[in-house]
Amino acid sequence: MKFGPVAVSEAKGAVLAHSVALGTGRLRKGRVLDDADLCALQAAGYSEVTVARLDALDLDEDAAAIALAQTLVPDPQAAGLSLAAVGTGRVNVVAQGPGLVRVNAAQVHAVNAVDPAITVATLPDQMRVEPGAMVATVKIISYGVAASAVEQARTVGRGALRLAPPVFRRASLIQTQVQPNDDGTKGHAVTASRLSRLGVALDPICLVPHQVEALAKALLDAKGEVILILTGSATSDLHDTAPEALRKAGGEVVHFGMPVDPGNLLFLGHLGARPVIGLPGCAKSPALNGADWVMERIICGQAVTAADIMAMGVGGLLKEIPTRPRPRRVGEKLPNQGQKD
Repeated sequence: MKFGPVAVSEAKGAVLAHSVALGTGRLRKGRVLDDADLCALQAAGYSEVTVARLDALDLDEDAAAIALAQTLVPDPQAAGLSLAAVGTGRVNVVAQGPGLVRVNAAQVHAVNAVDPAITVATLPDQMRVEPGAMVATVKIISYGVAASAVEQARTVGRGALRLAPPVFRRASLIQTQVQPNDDGTKGHAVTASRLSRLGVALDPICLVPHQVEALAKALLDAKGEVILILTGSATSDLHDTAPEALRKAGGEVVHFGMPVDPGNLLFLGHLGARPVIGLPGCAKSPALNGADWVMERIICGQAVTAADIMAMGVGGLLKEIPTRPRPRRVGEKLPNQGQKD
């Protein structure tokens, strides 16, 4: 692509690089100049304009963006995504339903490394989105780009984007009661709201004493495809009430604890084929916490292992919950902090 000023008389068929004011309006940048445009420019007193002229082996910005987007999402229906070409070298990738964004980061990095004019920006991998959310945008930042570069980007980027939709539709929440005035309403309402964002229905309130036997029986009686446990007293050990109840019911505890704050006191297990998530106490707040990440992934059919949870620490320091009983303390010095050795 050639870029720079040319005489107006020689600008036919070139792309106008900068908008130009005329006596009766303006010619907008990106316009392919025709004879009428040249006459209007000359009538307005312009002798030269800055243009971009594509070489024979270049693709214009719109064609390049569309070609790359169609490669990143080769089957939009299967991927749960749609493509929206909006002009000026941009195509937006939009979620067709609720779910988790799945991004092959290595492929996107490879696409962006091909040519500075070729760019793809995405939401973070595993981020929950609602229908209509923009998942990614493809932008060609010059008026044209070498067709060979676009082809290279397509080769490394094929199928890099998709949406993981919910695979479960019904969940059970079992709460344990420690305080007599806790009727389970708040925890149930907050959890139901969380689940509704992914189209999952929550069974009616189930409140049992904070005892292994009672909780184990409730686990066996639960009908949901996913079982959630929210205890009145936070789970503080791998052998605390809730994990022990899961074992007594015939289930298995896969992992306890996570490097996400709020959300440290989560445990993950299963009862037969059904996933079981022991929610941390912060799940009673609608604010984002570590349990959201685990619950959303499981609901959307994504495998969650102990290693996955332990890898959540980078980016796992979330916004503090104002109602937290024991908030993180700010401004407190560690022993010997600020003192010379």
